[in-house]
Amino acid sequence: MQPNPTECPTWDEFLRPLLELAAQAPIMRRTAVPAIADKFNFPEKIRSFKLKAGQPQIQNRAGWAMSSLVKAKFIEKHLTEKFTYQITNAGSDYLKQHKGSITDQDLKNLDGYEEAWKAASEKNKLKKQPVKPSPIVSDSTPKELIENAVTELGENLQTDILENLLNSDPYRFEQIVIDVLVAMGYGGSREEAAKVTQKSNDGGIDGIINEDRLGLDVIYVQAKRYKNNVGRVDVQNFVGALAGKQAHKGILITTSDFNKNATEYAQTVPQKIILIDGYRLADLMIEHNVGVSTEQTIAIKRLDTDYFEDN
Repeated sequence: MQPNPTECPTWDEFLRPLLELAAQAPIMRRTAVPAIADKFNFPEKIRSFKLKAGQPQIQNRAGWAMSSLVKAKFIEKHLTEKFTYQITNAGSDYLKQHKGSITDQDLKNLDGYEEAWKAASEKNKLKKQPVKPSPIVSDSTPKELIENAVTELGENLQTDILENLLNSDPYRFEQIVIDVLVAMGYGGSREEAAKVTQKSNDGGIDGIINEDRLGLDVIYVQAKRYKNNVGRVDVQNFVGALAGKQAHKGILITTSDFNKNATEYAQTVPQKIILIDGYRLADLMIEHNVGVSTEQTIAIKRLDTDYFEDN
């Protein structure tokens, strides 16, 4: 890539730099894009330019490039590290055999590449979710493109939230969890919830919050800022802590996920245990405006046919 100093590189101009970066060590989008910007001396104008939807343009284009490298099977999700991608044998071989820039057409010539995009679109349709337009071709309507962009921005925000949660102080993470529950309507005010949680941190309990504003019942909370999945033993320990408090309701929240044994065990105990994984937590933070803010609101208007037909 030899970027024009006044223009942001196209999405496919990010392909080779990202693949070369992945060949050195596993990459994350959050850190890979600044590394590429530094390597090619992107001016501040390119680094800071944002699309109307609010996303940095270089993040958007590099994101498409990473998605395309995944569809080409040149990079894949890391086995243990979340939001991290590692180069595949196919990616390493392609770097050695293919000289110069990697283009959109180069990827189209790969067996299974276009089929991978189509399969992803069909999978999203089955989930009744907006379909992400691929950089190959898009016959979507303008409204569909807007919906796709909103979906992509939401996924990017979800990833950013989880990365920040993982980097937060353990006590701060516990406070964030309580903020989410208060925003959802539990525990009355933030001040009331804070008074209660200050008494926690004993016996495997990280927080205590009222189920209703009157405090007729309480919910015990445990917050695990984990990278690895939460297992059955962790859930068993939480259940034991609840039993020690003679409590029958608990919420176990993690930044990672729960393995199958943990989920199945939580469904068999007499206590009511709610498990919330990292992606669900991020969704709740977005839904209830915890740790996020509205950057831009766009009004989509349509023709009022009744007005024109009114006599």
